[in-house]
Amino acid sequence: MFPTPDDFYRVLPEVLWCGFGTLLMLLQPFFKSRQFFTAVAAIAALAGTACSVVAGAFPGPGFNGLIQSDPYSTFFHLLVGLVAFLVVLAAGPYLDRENLPAAEFYALVLFATAGMGVLAGAQELLTAFVGLEMSSIASYVLAGFRRDSLKSGESALKYFLLGSFATAFFLYGIALVYGATGTTQLDKMFAADPHSSLLKLGFAMILIGLGFKVAAAPFQIWTPDVYEGAPTPVTALFSAGPKAGAFALLLRIFATVPAATHLWFWAFWILAVLTMFAGNLGALVQTNIKRLLAYSSIAHAGYILVAFASVTYLGNNLSDGAGPAYAAILFYLVSYALVKIGAFTIVSQIGGTGEKHLALDDYAGLGQRQPWIAATLSLFLLSLLGLPITAGFFGKLYIFKAAVDSHLIWLAVIMAVNSTIGAYYYFRLIVIMYMREPNAEISAAPLVAFPFSIVVVLVITAIATVALGVAPNPILRFILDPALIGNLR
Repeated sequence: MFPTPDDFYRVLPEVLWCGFGTLLMLLQPFFKSRQFFTAVAAIAALAGTACSVVAGAFPGPGFNGLIQSDPYSTFFHLLVGLVAFLVVLAAGPYLDRENLPAAEFYALVLFATAGMGVLAGAQELLTAFVGLEMSSIASYVLAGFRRDSLKSGESALKYFLLGSFATAFFLYGIALVYGATGTTQLDKMFAADPHSSLLKLGFAMILIGLGFKVAAAPFQIWTPDVYEGAPTPVTALFSAGPKAGAFALLLRIFATVPAATHLWFWAFWILAVLTMFAGNLGALVQTNIKRLLAYSSIAHAGYILVAFASVTYLGNNLSDGAGPAYAAILFYLVSYALVKIGAFTIVSQIGGTGEKHLALDDYAGLGQRQPWIAATLSLFLLSLLGLPITAGFFGKLYIFKAAVDSHLIWLAVIMAVNSTIGAYYYFRLIVIMYMREPNAEISAAPLVAFPFSIVVVLVITAIATVALGVAPNPILRFILDPALIGNLR
């Protein structure tokens, strides 16, 4: 059967992102201005994001059930599109400072975003694999984009080798699930036998493959090295975009296929505990801010997995609390993405040429030298910690409530303990900024410049962090809409 016009409307964001990515590479020989490419890439990111609404106006399966257009996929398209737009704005000054080619960089960001969009809308496992590889291959190149940096090369190599290994698990899991069910389409696995050993092993392999992408323990070992070595705007992208896409696919699988929901409650329970402790305990001893934020990202993946355990415990019964558990995951992903992009944008500018200023001590006295920047970074750190009037507070509160409502009391207690551990390293950086005197080299250095595009990113992320912490109801109403969550059943 030939594709219909509606099928193409349903993948319009991906078509635009890939089309603009190709256009940027074709224009590269004719234009030398990085500002030009930044403007085109920003327009592309926004255009694809806006077209997510258009795609949502044509709900239903596309391309014979390979892609699903629904409010759920629209939500994640809007999220990854916003992430791409903010990363493009944040990357412009970085590329100028490091003298890196802009067209290729932005093209790779758009290709990676298109892959994340495919992951969010995939209703079939091989389509999900294609989206995963689109995102991953572009990410491998982005990780090593600073070709003159040994750390960047090491980052790309580790990411590629471990990512390829995880992809093999994912693909082999698809083969086993197909052998057990006779299909790779999620909506046709509704009657799958949850006691099938082949199905259990297949979903275990898929969980391992996606566990790598979301940096869940014990598959998180790549995260600190890759985050440290990759260009900082790329690290911002890694911390928000691919993680959102992988969680979107994972949630769709384990919410659509009852057999998966039935099987993997304890898997999520154990993964959540391991991931929270691995992230928070690892962050305690870090002296490099990118590595500290990397371990923080691992810990936050653990918090999200607490909500996954709640979802699988409650099954698909939205009236018994599964709806709020779904909403907790979606709200947390939004608040987390905004905060991480804002924090890494500040780290990118303070790092300076060659990213030489990444030690925590380089932030000594920042509260006196550049008070607005220190205050903004403190806001992001407090949101990651989960203090009131920040988005992170409601994010953690909703996950904690989902765990308690699911009677997962021990998991809720472990989450509370880990949040307390996290307070140490977040407050440690705040203390350094406000209560430590800078060394002579830092005192003599000129103030770090924050160009207009960087200021725009910080303003958007800071306002959104406070807005979601003070008035979360508008986005909660959108997330809790039965049309959004009900499509997962």
